[in-house]
Amino acid sequence: MDSVTQAALGAAVGVAAMGRTRPVWQSALAGAVIGTLPDLDVFIDEGDPIRNMVLHRAETHALFWQMLAAPVIAGVLALVTRTGALFGRWWLLVLLGLFTHSILDAMTVYGTQLALPFSSHPFGLGSLYIIDPMYTLPLLLGLILALLLRAPNRLRWNAAGLTVSAIYAVWSVGAQALVTNRVQAVPEARPLSPDRILVTPTPFNTLLWRVVLLHDDHYQEGFYSLLDPLREPSRPMRFEKFQRRDDLDRRTRDFADANLIRAFSKGFYSLADDGRHIQITDLRMGQHPYYAFSFAFAEHHSEPLVPITPLRITNRMPIDPGLDWLWRRLQGMDVSAPGRATPDLTAGERAIPFTPEPGPLDQIEGPKTLG
Repeated sequence: MDSVTQAALGAAVGVAAMGRTRPVWQSALAGAVIGTLPDLDVFIDEGDPIRNMVLHRAETHALFWQMLAAPVIAGVLALVTRTGALFGRWWLLVLLGLFTHSILDAMTVYGTQLALPFSSHPFGLGSLYIIDPMYTLPLLLGLILALLLRAPNRLRWNAAGLTVSAIYAVWSVGAQALVTNRVQAVPEARPLSPDRILVTPTPFNTLLWRVVLLHDDHYQEGFYSLLDPLREPSRPMRFEKFQRRDDLDRRTRDFADANLIRAFSKGFYSLADDGRHIQITDLRMGQHPYYAFSFAFAEHHSEPLVPITPLRITNRMPIDPGLDWLWRRLQGMDVSAPGRATPDLTAGERAIPFTPEPGPLDQIEGPKTLG
């Protein structure tokens, strides 16, 4: 999740863990710092953009290493605050702050390596988007009220904020399951195994869901809003087809950099050839044609293809058309996403008139850490 959410969650957990034993501001500050600690791994340069991606949310997010680090960090907090008698409380704050950070990250689709050093599997439930105000705002509101009010029961506001956010997280899991069941019933998805169907929320909400159906040589992408049945109950779910370039897949099977993305994306990737570079894209984050993680990893020089130091390629969705489409589609309107051809629409609805103008050369970025 984003840094603001993790800091707010850590602060709220800190206040809950310390109770009335310490000033609320001190518990909140300590919790916010602890809630931010795991993401400091973004400042570690792993050597190239692909490794920066797949090695983020690794050791610092692993529950085993967090459990070992917790008493050390708790000891530092007890020493700094001169409250050795509260070591157990500080230990609880640190342990809960680190654990909740990692578990919340694992609810996004990115991939969090919770089980290191025993397994490097990237856990990614994908029921929450990385920024969701409906999860974050109750935490912030409850925390602010606990800090500002002077009433004896002010800590109840913090507990209420934590409870509402937790309920929303549970709701996201249920909503994802509901949409997944709906998707599995459509003809396009019936031949596919469950691990080839991806259902994730679109930005900032859990009402509109993005669906990816993975085939060997292509993938299909569609969107489903929980409000679709209210607007037009008989409308079928519509998918668009995009190539994965399985011919390039065969030619690059031995490229280690591409194989890192193949494994980390759990098979949800596509390949492309721009005439100079061969690119691999993680299909889980973003939507066609705007993806967060695409990398050039090989180039045409002569046959066979020649590996290169990975280069990250960016293609961001324009904000205004993107938000316009998101709001309309969330309400159940059958509108075309930015960067798409205009589909047949029902009366009174329109597609957002937007045509992307990609510039392959100026979209390429060199190695950098995740921001």
